[in-house]
Amino acid sequence: MVRLDAITLKQLRALTAVAEKASLTGGALHLGLTPPAIHSQIRNLEEAFGVPLLHRPPEAGAFTPTLAGSAVMEAAQRIEVILSQCSYQVMAVSQGRAGQVTLGVVSTGRYFAPRLVKMLSLACPEIRIALRVGNREHLIDDLARHTVDLAIMGRPPRLPEVASVALGPHPHGIVAAPDHPLAGLAEVPAPDLLAQTFLAREDGSGTRLLMSRYLDRLGEGQVVDLIEMDSNETIKQAAIAGLGIAFLSLHVVMDELRFGQLVRLSAPGLPIERHWFLVNPVDRPLNPAALRLQEEIVRLKGSYLPGAPADG
Repeated sequence: MVRLDAITLKQLRALTAVAEKASLTGGALHLGLTPPAIHSQIRNLEEAFGVPLLHRPPEAGAFTPTLAGSAVMEAAQRIEVILSQCSYQVMAVSQGRAGQVTLGVVSTGRYFAPRLVKMLSLACPEIRIALRVGNREHLIDDLARHTVDLAIMGRPPRLPEVASVALGPHPHGIVAAPDHPLAGLAEVPAPDLLAQTFLAREDGSGTRLLMSRYLDRLGEGQVVDLIEMDSNETIKQAAIAGLGIAFLSLHVVMDELRFGQLVRLSAPGLPIERHWFLVNPVDRPLNPAALRLQEEIVRLKGSYLPGAPADG
């Protein structure tokens, strides 16, 4: 019975060297070993397989592999090729040229995330990118549990502690259907705005949080009518249908504004200018692939954002 656990790379290389050089001395010189050391390696290999692997020559004759020895040498060559490929892959991973990175993006970022991932895939083709999209609350939880390596969001969280880099502007405003009574006013009076029905994202959404703070400042805590919806797409369609007005990232409604399906309302303090940030937890170092992706995202300077010059 073959004892696979007793077989080593040194033994396989000794067999190959002796067979190729046709002598123990030649094989020993090739590997930088002594003939007795080479002889010992081959003897142990033959004991592991339980059969002779070399034909022992008469005086001054050449060593040649047996049929079994030829089969072992062929396997040894395949092993060397696999190890060489593995070595390249390990080096690529260690240098950040290969690997897998999970990129988290808040729900509002779904309007540019696919374009960003495409750009990253072209720049770093050997890095596999897994995209996770969720609301702010879920993304913060992902960061805390380390289920994402990098995340793109608005205001960085206080906890977990993160490192952050500003990526580009993120304006917010209030939109309505073109035939809404407030549309076209040079500036909507605060009381008229607060009397409207607002179409809002769910609790835990960064947009909902920003909207609540804006309305609280504007109305000094006045309660406004809200219709809660679970996605920006639903909110946009409801606003187009005239069900209410919506406080949204202007990146979300870029196309609807361009084609006249929605209009921006001119209201006090709008638009609110925020920024997109790339964040990562500070309690765990980024792997080389994530570092490479981080560098590339920063290098792109927000060119993937809606309305960026590259869109033109």
